[in-house]
Amino acid sequence: MTSSAIGAEEHLGSNWRRALSREEVHDLLHMNDLRTAGSIALNWALVATSFAVVALWPNPATVIAALFVIGARQLGFAVLMHEASHRSLLADRGWNDAVGNWLCAYPIWSDLHPYRPYHLKHHARTGGPEDPDIGLVRPFPITRRSLLRKIIRDLSGQTGRNFAQAAWQRTFQRYASDPHARRAGRGFLATNVVLFAVLAGLGHPLLYGLWIGAWLTTYTLVTRIRSIAEHALTPDSKDPLGNTRTTIARWWERLLIAPNRVNYHIEHHLLMTVPHYNLPRMHRMLRDRGVLEHASVTRGYWEILRNAASRSASTDSDPPESERDDSAENLSRVNGI
Repeated sequence: MTSSAIGAEEHLGSNWRRALSREEVHDLLHMNDLRTAGSIALNWALVATSFAVVALWPNPATVIAALFVIGARQLGFAVLMHEASHRSLLADRGWNDAVGNWLCAYPIWSDLHPYRPYHLKHHARTGGPEDPDIGLVRPFPITRRSLLRKIIRDLSGQTGRNFAQAAWQRTFQRYASDPHARRAGRGFLATNVVLFAVLAGLGHPLLYGLWIGAWLTTYTLVTRIRSIAEHALTPDSKDPLGNTRTTIARWWERLLIAPNRVNYHIEHHLLMTVPHYNLPRMHRMLRDRGVLEHASVTRGYWEILRNAASRSASTDSDPPESERDDSAENLSRVNGI
């Protein structure tokens, strides 16, 4: 990492920066391509294991479990694509973008290249009116009934249908006129054809339905939980320690909700090019030095969802059409769909 890149990270000007020496920052920014390869391999291994379990013991319980594991790993691929958007996935920039797209983004119908400028604007305008993700956090708190409606829409595929419509519009509706859409469309088709061919070659073509089913249901649910956890109900839109949340995730939450260290979101916003595998260490350093004493750090996702659904039920009513649509366009853009 060059001194100019470090200087760009230091523009925040908050007291947290004094807690880390320049050498420690250099160390945190160091990329280890083998660790990245391990993260990608683990995601695909968990997907493969889910397919294998259903193939060996096909029953409703294994199918449901597989849908939740695969949906979380699809979020994991989105998280690694997000890391590639910061050019912190792999040290070589060409490989960073190629791997970020072909092994992470394209299989889940995303595209790194248009996502990058969109997401960097979120970092530059976090919590303000120009933040492109502000619509995802502005409605909270909501009522329990409203949150339940959102969860039902996610798990029934209604939100996933909107995800698919948004992805279709950005790729195949623009296929003839937009070379970027053609690239993304070919990438999506190629990676998914390969995945289907592998499953068919192993004698289980119907397992591909788990990939599509998870993308339409559990993936949208964990995407929603991620968006709520990261920025909703944070106290200070102008302070990087107050407009972003870190969630201390339990092991099963890391498996099913928060893959690839996505829960360390304060740390990511403070130094956005720290690779995901270094974020826990950065968190411990800041915590032990008192930096996070008054920051938005929450233990577990249940507490976050409870607070997000803390609005009095007496004020609940049937939401307008715009609320029922639930900002699906914004939700899809969070993961580059």
